[in-house]
Amino acid sequence: MEINAVFEGGGVKGISLAGAVQAAELAGASFKRVAGTSSGSIVSALLAAGYTGKEMSEIIRGTSFTSFLQRAPLFDTPIVGPALRVMLKKGLYSGEALESWIRGILQKRGVVTFRDLPTGKLSIIASDITNGRIVVLPEGLKDYGISPDQFEVAKAVRMSCSIPYFFDPVRLRLNGDFAKGKSFPEQFVYTVDGGLLSNFPMWLFDEHESSRMRPIPTVGFQMIGKMDPQPHRITGPFTMLQALVGTMLSAHDERYIEQEKFIRTVKIPTLGVGTTQFEITKDQSDELYEAGLKAGEKFFREWRPKV
Repeated sequence: MEINAVFEGGGVKGISLAGAVQAAELAGASFKRVAGTSSGSIVSALLAAGYTGKEMSEIIRGTSFTSFLQRAPLFDTPIVGPALRVMLKKGLYSGEALESWIRGILQKRGVVTFRDLPTGKLSIIASDITNGRIVVLPEGLKDYGISPDQFEVAKAVRMSCSIPYFFDPVRLRLNGDFAKGKSFPEQFVYTVDGGLLSNFPMWLFDEHESSRMRPIPTVGFQMIGKMDPQPHRITGPFTMLQALVGTMLSAHDERYIEQEKFIRTVKIPTLGVGTTQFEITKDQSDELYEAGLKAGEKFFREWRPKV
């Protein structure tokens, strides 16, 4: 059974998506086209590169997510350091460690740029906050004078995962005619986490498939469940900022989905784990993976695609 798949963003909670992928594979599903936002973009990129759900599990369990939270010693100075970093870099952490991590994993399967993947195989959602619009990578890069084929997949994933103020935004520079008549500062566009504008882009493949004689069904993979009712501990402007962004992104979990999309969506409990809970324990990671596996098994046992 061939399906298209759309993976919701959810920061660290995205561990659960790998379990749901394995359940889909055990049910005999193969992935034609994949798309995702934020942590969903990581899963999508690994699938597009040929990784299985089981292999994703092994990668995740061997990764310390706190290793993504890197910044120079200067910016680790209490109070002053983080404030200075946000003023200068526009984020508490760079995001370079995450990009390097996903780059190394993709390179093991011979994937560097979008040229290394079948055309249309992978779509990644980012948010252009300079112009206030969704960017669907890689095709959307044409609107900036950038060649989609030559763009690094790891860079696209980092763009989609750049939680505002938590990680630095990724800058794109306009090329060719798109840069003409603009001053040097005006030639740069800031992009952040795709979840800011479209955290669960179920719409992405629907228009394409409606034109096919035998459309391939699109299945959504969504993480659900409110956080445990524990208040954020706010001790200053930056903990307040982290609480604000975390609340904004997690609010997507409760967003209404129209019935037609609901019945083709794997709903994965996230067990109270937060979007930016990078200090997650091994036990919590394992539990998230199992939650995804069980949710996927239930869905594919009951779901029947329209014919």
